[in-house]
Amino acid sequence: MIDKHEMFELALKACPSFEPMWEEFIAEWHGEKDLPLYLALGDLSRHISTLVEEKQDSELNALFAVIERWHTEGSPYVREAATIGLLEGLQGESNARSIELYLLPESKIWWARVNEFWENGKLISE
Repeated sequence: MIDKHEMFELALKACPSFEPMWEEFIAEWHGEKDLPLYLALGDLSRHISTLVEEKQDSELNALFAVIERWHTEGSPYVREAATIGLLEGLQGESNARSIELYLLPESKIWWARVNEFWENGKLISE
């Protein structure tokens, strides 16, 4: 099972271009007992949007494979963070329709559930 301490290690292996943003995040929150990972997921969301604009398909495919693993192999925290912290942020990006093309099966399900929540107020659940 992937826990919250492993999330970004996997993401960084898949997406080395995110490393500078991650390092800034770590420097800013140095000394904190519990890192505010949802803020880092917001940074990752914006980075993904940039990668989509730049058509960096190899990094995007590798990263979305990690996001799929977060949904299928993650602890409850990781699964929720992948949905609420990342997918919801990606839906707010101007190129959300293009981002959606990279989603894998389980991530697509959660993407649709987030949409359903915002469109109809239907709660997101397992």
